[in-house]
Amino acid sequence: MKNYLLTVTVAMLLNGCAGQYKQSIATQQGEPKIKHTASDVITKAAEDEWRVVNPQNILKITLPTGATYIELNPQLAPKHVKNIKKLAREGFYQGTSVYRFVEGFVAQGGDSTAKKIIKTANKSLLAEFYLTTKQPLTITALEGDGYAPITGFLNGFAVAQNALQTQTWQVHCSGIFAMARDNDINSAGTEFFITIGQAPRYLDKNITVFGRVLEGIEHVNRLERTARNNEVFNPITDIQVLEDINNSDKSVFKVMKTNSQAFKNLIAARKNRSEPWFVHTANYIDVCAVAIPTKRSE
Repeated sequence: MKNYLLTVTVAMLLNGCAGQYKQSIATQQGEPKIKHTASDVITKAAEDEWRVVNPQNILKITLPTGATYIELNPQLAPKHVKNIKKLAREGFYQGTSVYRFVEGFVAQGGDSTAKKIIKTANKSLLAEFYLTTKQPLTITALEGDGYAPITGFLNGFAVAQNALQTQTWQVHCSGIFAMARDNDINSAGTEFFITIGQAPRYLDKNITVFGRVLEGIEHVNRLERTARNNEVFNPITDIQVLEDINNSDKSVFKVMKTNSQAFKNLIAARKNRSEPWFVHTANYIDVCAVAIPTKRSE
């Protein structure tokens, strides 16, 4: 009986220590104590924890089944953002197509003939694989992973950094927007792609990533996989800068600020799921598994 009581007592102490240890680790990491679900966090986020996306930095890609909206990332790839807006405004993408579709990987579009005349934009650009800063750039950080010492979020985009936080790049999560290139790292300029399916993180720092899908990824997923005789393969009606067409498209998007307390709460809620269905939580989440909340405000 004494041995039994001793065993129970030790077990209770160990369990208590484990709980205190887990709480201590959470406190050391600065994580808020969250019992709400991710849905609760998003619903209860204050209005000032959302930002309105500048329509100057939104592309509208009109596809056969509807429109896909892309938020561009001028902080990390300003030259690519400026160039694709020039291409859009000169009508370069009218009559082009999404000519390459790899299941679970990418949908790639543009001028498959490479013969279309460019009027004002550049045909190719210097690579912007990452932004270099003299001082460390602060992000909402997670733990690192196999692809980068530091990962996290910056202004609504999933990013990674070197250990000194002086190199920052957008990572290849599902739904990112990037420029395709040849072997020459400075050959990208007009041919874009959107990732679908699993996150191909091995492409990080090999391609310029400069945006992400805000809305309409379903229209990318509905594209044809193979060409049909006498039909244009996945035609693109147009790519436009949203600000230029605000008379015909008054879409307004809001994104949760990724440096807000609400977003930090969301990370905590996603790391350790509180829903009754879950019997195990990992106390870990990777950068591509935290969906950045986006909504229409009208």
